[in-house]
Amino acid sequence: MTEAADIDTRRREASRDHFSAGDAALVERYRRGDAAALEHLVVKYQNRIYNVVLKICADPDDAAELTQETFVKVLENLHKFEGRSGFYTWAFRIAVNLTLNYCQRNARLATRSLDAEQQQYNSQERQVLKDYLSDDSSPDAAVVVQQKELYEIATRALMRLDEAQRAVVILRDIENMSYARISKVLDIELGTVRSRLSRARSKLREVLEAISQ
Repeated sequence: MTEAADIDTRRREASRDHFSAGDAALVERYRRGDAAALEHLVVKYQNRIYNVVLKICADPDDAAELTQETFVKVLENLHKFEGRSGFYTWAFRIAVNLTLNYCQRNARLATRSLDAEQQQYNSQERQVLKDYLSDDSSPDAAVVVQQKELYEIATRALMRLDEAQRAVVILRDIENMSYARISKVLDIELGTVRSRLSRARSKLREVLEAISQ
């Protein structure tokens, strides 16, 4: 992505942070004994967190359990939340860390194969994704893959990445997070975010090249 695109992403995030100031108020209400305040936060973010976890672990049942575990951890550690980042950034960090640790412990999470389904997609659709991945100035992938067929190809291709690479692609291209926010969520250096994303894109290009043979 271009620097301008990342600046625009950060501006959108700053706007969301402004509107998420209500999260801090809900946290404070919960700390004062209002249990319903936490319910509001769970309802607000559970679907979004579940969708990210599902894309990383690729199993609906596991994703549901990991999402539930995320909010258990949130509840256990909410007294430690200092508000240096937004609540949703903090919750996403918990969710992603739990999911990556789970995936590393469970070798049974197999790589999804594209071979049986690749014939249903035409070469033009695959070429669109390959062109996107080969051009760092391309727009967000979320725009490119709006078509159902392209989205399905991209989603299955993600399953060929290791979990760490998959996470950074999902946070950047599906969740539209800035590099700075991804750095906070994954607790890695900004340069690591960029290099990991670059390697992930290279791997995705290889996958898409293979299925277009």
